Amino acid sequence: MNPAKRASALALACALTFPAFGQTAASYPDRPIRIVVPFAAGGATDVIARVVGQKLSTQLGQPVVVENKAGANGNIGAVTVARAAPDGYTILMATSSHAINATLYRKLDYSLTRDLTALSNLASVPLVLVVNPEVPARTVAEFVAYAKAQGDKLNFGSGGNGTAAHLAGEQFNTLTGTRLQHVAYKGGALAQTDLMGGQIQAMFANLPEVLSQVQAGKLVPLAVTGNSRRANLPKVPTFAEAGVAQMDLRSWFGLFAPAATPAPVVARLSAALAQSVADGAVQARLKELGADPIGDTHEAFQKFVALDVPRWGALVERSGATAD
Repeated sequence: MNPAKRASALALACALTFPAFGQTAASYPDRPIRIVVPFAAGGATDVIARVVGQKLSTQLGQPVVVENKAGANGNIGAVTVARAAPDGYTILMATSSHAINATLYRKLDYSLTRDLTALSNLASVPLVLVVNPEVPARTVAEFVAYAKAQGDKLNFGSGGNGTAAHLAGEQFNTLTGTRLQHVAYKGGALAQTDLMGGQIQAMFANLPEVLSQVQAGKLVPLAVTGNSRRANLPKVPTFAEAGVAQMDLRSWFGLFAPAATPAPVVARLSAALAQSVADGAVQARLKELGADPIGDTHEAFQKFVALDVPRWGALVERSGATAD
């Protein structure tokens, strides 16, 4: 089907689904909205979704319910939303992991760019290399030396195969000559628990996931990605300062709706999300968590995703990471 016919078919489908669409759009929303978080509770994705979702509820005048639906590196939750009714009442909290999955998996039951439409990129976060306090290293150089001395006996965890945290570890191995072994979990919070328990030794974590444990002294931070140090971790150097300048990956967190969601509903959600993220209390909370607020428009986020999928794809191919 050529693009013109596809567009006509989509318009017809929307017309059939929303026969009195002007009235539907004007009254949207008139019932609770569900945000599907495709990872376990407690991780950065879950926390950011709840912070913004609470304010979104105020903006739209309806309850916003967060539902965790973990599995397959976020793909189970993504499929759930991609197949949901395109009415704006079921939306997906996606992350850079979903952009990665487009290359990581040979076959997916959905397409991030075709089956979902971007609403707003809520925030991005740096990654921080943290180690268990029992690891005898307090700098990146010391950790590299220790890891090389251990051969392939040190493990690093992530919230799943192909997550930004996983690829960061593979990139670190490539750049430093270490042989850290990857252990995949069903969410960053689960990996963090094992890191504190000593079952794994390191993690390239999304900063919000581990900030409180770092501040409590339960995990030791060695370096953060990004161009500058973090205000809430001023003594922790960037990877560039630590001598690994090419370690510059960040994770993003944004909301999506099913692709056939009518444009007025998409616009309403996008605007409400931008207003929610712009709220002073939300900004303060996201920054407190270690995240950088964004809250962009549907159009801006859609363009960003179209460029981000191939960017991550190139890194997946270079790293040799697989979903198996």
